[in-house]
Amino acid sequence: MAQKENTKTIAQNKKAHHEYFVLESFEAGIELCGTEVKSVRAGRVNLKDSWCSVVGGEMFVNGMHISPYEQGNIFNKDPLRVRRLLMHKREIMRLYGQLKQDGVSIIPLSLYFKGSRVKMSIGLCKGKKLYDKRADMAQRSAKREIERTIKERNR
Repeated sequence: MAQKENTKTIAQNKKAHHEYFVLESFEAGIELCGTEVKSVRAGRVNLKDSWCSVVGGEMFVNGMHISPYEQGNIFNKDPLRVRRLLMHKREIMRLYGQLKQDGVSIIPLSLYFKGSRVKMSIGLCKGKKLYDKRADMAQRSAKREIERTIKERNR
């Protein structure tokens, strides 16, 4: 009988959904040091300005900020260091092929625990234009208004 994996979200990149259309999403492991894992468990992670790159057949996440662990002293690493993502080689090569297209990039969407492991959800994204962002905001506000009126009428 398969056991259900319990997942706990650590950080989300809300800016990614505002700035990009997410075409496809993938799950990747992330290579961390001991004190970084302790900071991640404390929730001291920022994915806001991070992106992924493929170098030499390996995928790396750049710009992800993990705050130094307070009790870590000499074992703390640089908060903005480049961290390797763990994915199958064929997935990386497939993403690299799509990355070569114009206007497509790989953006971290969220960081979470899956069991005891730290995983990252990354998305193959295409940038939004200003009018796309405005249309999304208008759609969200219209949906909010509809829900508000339905709630008021049910009282």
